[in-house]
Amino acid sequence: MTDPLTTGATIGILGGGQLGRMLSVAASRLGFRTCIFEPGDDCPASHVTDRHFRADYDDEAALRAFAEAVDVITYEFENIPTSALDILDALRPIRPGREALRISQDRMTEKDFLSGLGLATAPYAAVDNADDLAAAIGRIGTPAILKTRRFGYDGKGQARIMAPGDAQQALADMAGAPAILEGFVKFSHEVSIIAARGADGAVSCFDPGENVHRDGILRSTTVPARLSPAQRTDAVLLAANILNALEYVGVMGVELFVTPRGLIVNEIAPRVHNSGHWTQNGCAVDQFEQHIRAVAGWPLGDGKRHSDVVMENLIGDDIDRIPQIAREAHAALHLYGKVTCKPGRKMGHVNRVKPGAG
Repeated sequence: MTDPLTTGATIGILGGGQLGRMLSVAASRLGFRTCIFEPGDDCPASHVTDRHFRADYDDEAALRAFAEAVDVITYEFENIPTSALDILDALRPIRPGREALRISQDRMTEKDFLSGLGLATAPYAAVDNADDLAAAIGRIGTPAILKTRRFGYDGKGQARIMAPGDAQQALADMAGAPAILEGFVKFSHEVSIIAARGADGAVSCFDPGENVHRDGILRSTTVPARLSPAQRTDAVLLAANILNALEYVGVMGVELFVTPRGLIVNEIAPRVHNSGHWTQNGCAVDQFEQHIRAVAGWPLGDGKRHSDVVMENLIGDDIDRIPQIAREAHAALHLYGKVTCKPGRKMGHVNRVKPGAG
């Protein structure tokens, strides 16, 4: 373990979206500077960072200059080109480490990793062509979902196969990209647990939250989730298992299906996570500060929940409801500063807090 960063050090963040924005705000509260690397211009994180390197991920000179300007590097999204990571990794520590990125960038690799830890997942099979898909359907059955192995998010890069006759169109939807077929899981609800591991190996988990999705996009997270004490313990233990296996440093989101036969891991995200936004108003130390603490080599903070919270994502024209929400009691708005509103675009979120709970 290296020495912890001191006040005034600079944390580099790859990506300039809303997660980078909220990481920058958390870093500033602890006395750190931030520097983002983001090809886009007027991005959410650029409004609150100390410095913005606006360059593409194939710009070697810009990557080197970025690395020289910071003390440690973290990221707010997974799909960072390996070539860029090769350059940065030689100059500054990257936290969480690259193994977590490698695993999470490919759904097949991720499923193999989770299965190798003895964790339950949906049945799955690699699909590169029509013969693979036919064989996978024969083994897994339908309904199932075909997903690109890389670069999918918020429901993109996915096609449902409700019956074998849907296979041809689903494969066409993949546009030739390597894919994975996942069987449907019969579950009562989905939860996610936001877990953190420090540079010293300490692990801390926030309370699991219960998620509701619509059109592949997270709409709300409610805390506390509907879980038995045993299920809560299982969620914490499996998250810790994943973090320790990766020698992880930082915050991770772990999505789980709740089934009669136990918790099934849906996917992991090696970063702060949308379903953890409730922590901003439900805990003394939220997921963003916890991540900054971890990558800076600080002790993890106390993430105990002090209030019940319902987090609602504000998507697309939900932004028109801001004047109404601003009048609500116990409603904390978090807006991302995005000028252009598009259908399906996350514009902000609101945390509705129940005082006295927790």
